[in-house]
Amino acid sequence: SKMTVKAVKMPCTSANVYTKVPDGGWGWTVAFAFFVVEALTYGIIKSFGVFFNDLMESFDETNSRISWIISICVFVQTFTAPLSTVLSNRFGHRLVVMAGGLLVSAGMVIASFARSVVDMYVTIGIVSGLGYCLSFLPTVTILSQYFDKRRSLVTAVASTGECFAVFSFAPAITALKEQIGWRYSMLSVGVLQLGITACGSLLRPIVIREQEEVKAQPPEESTETKYMLENEQTCTSIESIDSGVDITTSPSNVPGKTKAEPKSEEPKQPGQNPVENNSTPPEPKTKLLDFSVMRDYSFICYAFFGLFATLGFFAPSLYIIPLSRSLGIGKDHSAYILSAMAIAEVFGRIFAGWVLNKKPIRKIYIELICVILLSVALVAFPFASGFWGLMICSVYFGFMLGTVAGTHIPLLAEDDVVGIERMSSAAGVYVFIQSLAGLAGPPLAGVLVDTTKNYSSAFYSCAAGMVLGAVFLALVRPCKTGLCHQQQQQQQVEESTAGPPPELPDDFIDMDIGKAENSGKGSDSV
Repeated sequence: SKMTVKAVKMPCTSANVYTKVPDGGWGWTVAFAFFVVEALTYGIIKSFGVFFNDLMESFDETNSRISWIISICVFVQTFTAPLSTVLSNRFGHRLVVMAGGLLVSAGMVIASFARSVVDMYVTIGIVSGLGYCLSFLPTVTILSQYFDKRRSLVTAVASTGECFAVFSFAPAITALKEQIGWRYSMLSVGVLQLGITACGSLLRPIVIREQEEVKAQPPEESTETKYMLENEQTCTSIESIDSGVDITTSPSNVPGKTKAEPKSEEPKQPGQNPVENNSTPPEPKTKLLDFSVMRDYSFICYAFFGLFATLGFFAPSLYIIPLSRSLGIGKDHSAYILSAMAIAEVFGRIFAGWVLNKKPIRKIYIELICVILLSVALVAFPFASGFWGLMICSVYFGFMLGTVAGTHIPLLAEDDVVGIERMSSAAGVYVFIQSLAGLAGPPLAGVLVDTTKNYSSAFYSCAAGMVLGAVFLALVRPCKTGLCHQQQQQQQVEESTAGPPPELPDDFIDMDIGKAENSGKGSDSV
């Protein structure tokens, strides 16, 4: 059957209605919007380090107090993920992302006029952090709805916007600061982030409606013609019979004909409209936030995987430059190491999407292999020596980080976790759980570095968290299959205890017909 597309007018939106997941169409526009949103959200967050020295000098604050700006921002972004899910289900993804873009831009613009670091905590940490949440999560959710077979590949490629932003924004903002200063540079970044609102306007809702199969019914004219022929043969007109008995051979009483409506035995009340038989029941209301995913053991394991794996996402980007400087590597060469990591992450995201797009393949196992290899990369950093040693570890880590970072949220749509139907609620709860590690990860690594006076301890702690995440990820598939088998066995036990329904004798109807005939003959004889 040919895929049909039609537009349906909805309040403030125009939805695309498909008979099946399009795997393209308007989805390519949504993918481009997600690419830009990634660049203007996570790309800006990761490039914010270029303002650190300027903020320390302007506000006369320590590095740790300035770093709390991004920590609060990331925490608010992930902690408010359930709110983003509720608002998206209530008002639609488009309006939520557009509102999030306004908050992100407003927070950054107001921060350019800040007079203390506390002002930065409120503007960038809370206001922009909430905007980042409302912008990113609904975009990746609706993108997953537009694709099925190509979902992994398209999402991975579109998520590279973050990597390109890190590679290009940092030097561009640095050059801009030398010309107009850090305040006007931050103001320019805030104005640029208004592009999120434009991208949000491209997120047209999608509705999947299966095409109903209409069975062809025989025309009624043939039935009426049949009765007219019978009347002509018997020289009797059905309309002339006036015996007060309904003719059971009329078309309206023939079994299987649904045209005639049965007569209602109850009297009609005044002012009451008759109820049509072909009226469809009202559609069930969509839950704003489906917490039933918390009863799914496979999702619980996957959420713990995200909680511990998030600990390993921060250390290299935060401590790779201090680690390289401690090894005697110059400032310029240290920046090259970080840029190489960003470029390798691009290729890692694309490679993961290409591999996961292959059929048939169990995507959860591919993710597990990538997480294990990422743990190896974290352990390898403390053993690196010299520029080329750190360069190799950074490229290897960036590549493996891309395979995990670009796929761990879209994998929620797979049947091994929760499925596409509950992905919106699952993504909100999943990112909310990640917020705990996002808030505690950098301070924990900083405490270990201050205690041991060695940057290697930060990488070891992140590797330990990644290994724990791999353990929980390995339990996702067994929990899913084990739970399904238990439900099937429970259903079989219930069916066996209930027993088969009582069977009627084959001659049950014949016996009743025989009794009716005998009673009829008795009445005639009387």
